[in-house]
Amino acid sequence: MTTAAAPTLEDVRAAAVAIEPYLSLPTPLLQSPALSELLGAEVSLKLEFATPIGAFKLRGGLNLVGQLSDAERAAGLVSASTGNHGQSVAYAAQLHGARAVIFVPEGANADKIAAMERLGAEVRSEGERFDDCIRLAHSFADANGMRFVSSGDEPALIAGVGTAALEVLEWQQPETDVVIVPVGGGSGVSSWCVVRDGLGSSSKIWGVQSAQAPAAYESWREGSVVTRPNLTMAEGLATGAGFELPLSIMRESLDEFVLVDDDAIGDAVVTMLEHQHLLLEPAGASTLAAALGNRERLAGRKVVLVCSGANITRAQLQALLDSR
Repeated sequence: MTTAAAPTLEDVRAAAVAIEPYLSLPTPLLQSPALSELLGAEVSLKLEFATPIGAFKLRGGLNLVGQLSDAERAAGLVSASTGNHGQSVAYAAQLHGARAVIFVPEGANADKIAAMERLGAEVRSEGERFDDCIRLAHSFADANGMRFVSSGDEPALIAGVGTAALEVLEWQQPETDVVIVPVGGGSGVSSWCVVRDGLGSSSKIWGVQSAQAPAAYESWREGSVVTRPNLTMAEGLATGAGFELPLSIMRESLDEFVLVDDDAIGDAVVTMLEHQHLLLEPAGASTLAAALGNRERLAGRKVVLVCSGANITRAQLQALLDSR
């Protein structure tokens, strides 16, 4: 198990202060009459795509890079990403005048690559899958004396993204019954667990991952990091191995973990567009897919769906619309 200590509620509160100058917070919590009717529940959407990079990850990148030493920032940062985490590192690195090198899988989301490059990052499209990129990024960082930034095993990153949970559970809607959070590496859902536990809230936290990339789910079930096939089209959920720090938090505190097929995620992108007129990337719509598959369990409850990102390409959207 990882030697890194899990962040505390106090760490999340400190992160909220640290990132506030750089973001317009809080992100909205939008009540959805249409989805409430569809699900038979009181549904609200946490619009975590309402950031400069169109994704929740920016909270974590700003907090982590802001805490690094001058020497670490001067040496430069290296990370692996399917897109949104890389954007968060690139954004924060540019803010602090640091070099950022991001490894992405071959054929990664072109819009996300363009966004990282726009933010000054050097993007290297190497490796068939995200997990290959992690190994390449580690090697590059070691060879060049740079700081490797994990997308999961970073307490400061988890504390940063946890500020969204603090907004909802402390004052936007403390009486929430269930929060459903997308899971790739697990930084987001583990941060919700940290905040929920720290506040002593009665809210239940559910994670959702693609059945085509179930590594975090299987790691949670088995109690140790495992490797599983990573074949999902939802790049925000695409990881072939769990991360130790999020896993340790999830094992302690996560109430439920749901797997949904990619087809259901694609349907949820279209359903969100039709019913709420919001355009989400597949990972961001996975929470709706999980809710649709669990209508009976959610009926009559106050439910928050975390809409984690909106960085869908035109080609991705067209393919989903054409197939339905």
